[in-house]
Amino acid sequence: MKLHIINGPNLNLLGRREPEIYGNQSFNDYLDELKQKYTSVELSYFHSNIEGEIISELHEADDNVDGIILNAAAYTHTSIAIADAIKAIETPVIEVHISNVFAREEFRKRSYIAPVVLGSISGFGLRSYALAVESFLD
Repeated sequence: MKLHIINGPNLNLLGRREPEIYGNQSFNDYLDELKQKYTSVELSYFHSNIEGEIISELHEADDNVDGIILNAAAYTHTSIAIADAIKAIETPVIEVHISNVFAREEFRKRSYIAPVVLGSISGFGLRSYALAVESFLD
């Protein structure tokens, strides 16, 4: 199985950005752990702080992987364009968030992504990504 992880804005700062919310581990270190745990899964990774690059990556991944794990970060709450890109591709997408977005600021409770994805996982720290992998394996 081939899964592609796409992370959006500011997630390149994991491990030092608001550790009380996002933890102390970098995503690259966590990705290494995921690859060790899921040896039967080919995991690839892309990060961008730029909305258009995320859209292009969704298009590029379509038909090249079995599933996409997307943490659109703040674009979750603002990007109709990313939602439209997800609707335009055939590859299933699972939305993930590290924090429980529903326990945070009011604006974070609205996701333009959720209505167009296979499912959403939030609030389990970096483990949200592992839960998404497990969901694809089931």
